[in-house]
Amino acid sequence: MENVSVNKVMGVVKVFLSFYLFTLLPLSVHAGEPANYEVVPLPQSIVEQKGAPFILEEGVEILASAELQREAEFLKQYIEEVTWNNLPIAQKREKKVRYIELSVSPTVKEKEGYVMTVSQKGVTIQGGSAAGVFYGIQTLRKAVKEGVIMNPVIITDAPRFSYRGMHLDCSRHFFSADFVKKYIDLLALHNMNRFHWHLTDDQGWRIEIKRFPELTTIGAQRSGTILGTNSDLDDGIPHGGFYTQEEAREIVKYAQERHITIIPEIDMPGHMLAALACYPELGCTGGPYQVGHYWGVYTDVLCVGNPKVFDFVEGVLTEIMDIFPSEVIHIGGDETPTVKWENCAKCQALGLAKDQLQAYFTQKVFNFLTAHHRRALGWDEILDGCPKDAMIMSWRGTAPGAKAAQLGHDVVMAPTSHVYFDYLQSQERLFEPSRCEGFIPVEKVYSLDPAPDTLSVEARKHILGTQANIWTEYLFTEGMVEYQALPRMSALSEVQWTLPERKNYEAFKERLTRLTALYELYHYQYAKHLWPERQLPSRWQF
Repeated sequence: MENVSVNKVMGVVKVFLSFYLFTLLPLSVHAGEPANYEVVPLPQSIVEQKGAPFILEEGVEILASAELQREAEFLKQYIEEVTWNNLPIAQKREKKVRYIELSVSPTVKEKEGYVMTVSQKGVTIQGGSAAGVFYGIQTLRKAVKEGVIMNPVIITDAPRFSYRGMHLDCSRHFFSADFVKKYIDLLALHNMNRFHWHLTDDQGWRIEIKRFPELTTIGAQRSGTILGTNSDLDDGIPHGGFYTQEEAREIVKYAQERHITIIPEIDMPGHMLAALACYPELGCTGGPYQVGHYWGVYTDVLCVGNPKVFDFVEGVLTEIMDIFPSEVIHIGGDETPTVKWENCAKCQALGLAKDQLQAYFTQKVFNFLTAHHRRALGWDEILDGCPKDAMIMSWRGTAPGAKAAQLGHDVVMAPTSHVYFDYLQSQERLFEPSRCEGFIPVEKVYSLDPAPDTLSVEARKHILGTQANIWTEYLFTEGMVEYQALPRMSALSEVQWTLPERKNYEAFKERLTRLTALYELYHYQYAKHLWPERQLPSRWQF
């Protein structure tokens, strides 16, 4: 047996004890410590008031009207989770009872804004809508995890951007409906209001379409997955899964209750190999095709010169619109090679240049969605030749988004440079679970400004907000997805919510450190590069 020095053994013991004790912190609230209102994302205004504090203790009740009962239930649940206090919910005020009162008020001008007032007598959260009340509840939830003594304060808050999102790719690797709900809970914790759900790609079709049943009987299953980064070795292990329409509707409702809109994505005309494997007549060559095993861009795409393709697309979108009430439907449009179109008689019969064929396809899909009172959102490749009312998601940096905004398109910034969360969080690749290239630390995420002053005032009006994307080629467990999201998601939430002049990275790290107690409480996996003392001992060499 190898000799190991006493000092090294004690060092490892200290690391274990530090990690163990930290995991216990969220399980109790220190009654002697005051609540901390500097949460993530940081509210726009926190003004301390004079007077005695409010004590969150037995005898306090939640007061809410009938239309805010769902929000009241959330508050009750959150308070019990972080303080162990079980607060009753009332709809009628009584004398000598102290309340946390929830209400919608016309005095709060921003729809998603809120005003939270704390005094010795009670707490009031007034929102511009039920959503505003919900975000006030999130602030209260995060503040009282520090302690049940609430010093008097007035918090006036509203988000900087109307679009505050996260994306999840469930095509490359399938994740259960329960995990999707857990992921949505993460969005709610971070005051986000858009969930971009990537449901189809070359490697799997994940949503039931009743008119085209083969999409899930065939397209939802691949017979193997390439190992590593597109090596010559395939694992030969079947991988698949899909969401029934009933499951998807349940997830939509779950998100709506948390004031989150789900934006479904059906990626086309490229990234359609799973669909072509089901219906080979929709491709330029007629196949045969198989659901993709490896990552990257396939040259087989939908045949834009085949009228059956548009019957298929409209049939799919009709059912998607029935499941998802979102005004916005994501139609993909990225990474679409033209090589098969160039050699296809049907495509060439359209008499269009190869760089016009995708615009032709996009216009037809756009017209169909518009006729059904929906809006098309696509990756920035659709910008050339797309209708002015189409929304652009800028992923190849911020420059395409800036160009689109200057042309009058509404834009969501999602640049690879700052918010591709499948990229590594550390340059120590040996200790990172993802094999994805790229390096985006928390500080880089925090530095993003989706609508900088370098843009014209008019162009900045078209920047609706920003989101981060999690592509799952190399993420095959739920814990890996959480790890890649956290804690970078918290940095993004402050980019989305907090005004630039309020942001400060060093102060943010202190707020984030407190927030991780909730990550621990809810058993989320998260990267600990900002807290080396919490990392597992396997990083230390004996």
